[in-house]
Amino acid sequence: MDYGKFRFEQSKREKEQRKNQHVVDIKEVRLSLNIDTHDFNTRLSNALKFLKKGDKVKVSIRFRGRELAHPQFGLEIMKRFAEACSEDSTVEKPAKLEGRQMLMFLAPLKK
Repeated sequence: MDYGKFRFEQSKREKEQRKNQHVVDIKEVRLSLNIDTHDFNTRLSNALKFLKKGDKVKVSIRFRGRELAHPQFGLEIMKRFAEACSEDSTVEKPAKLEGRQMLMFLAPLKK
């Protein structure tokens, strides 16, 4: 078999595979501890838009000052956010406090 023809066919197959790939990005949505309902709904709609596009969503809350003394309020907001996104996503990594930030990762549902 001709080696040049083999390499050409192989490069064609690789190019075809790359064309059908989808690169998963991680989009971030930042919440705050004392977020209002309208702001919450706006961030929720953005997250749902990202999830429908097929991207993963990183939800974060940054605690400032004395807010760090009440991480249970942040956990409550994260649970509410995950519950609101439950139709379109699964919780890939549950909410966890890391330093001054609480992080949670959501992944889109498989089709």
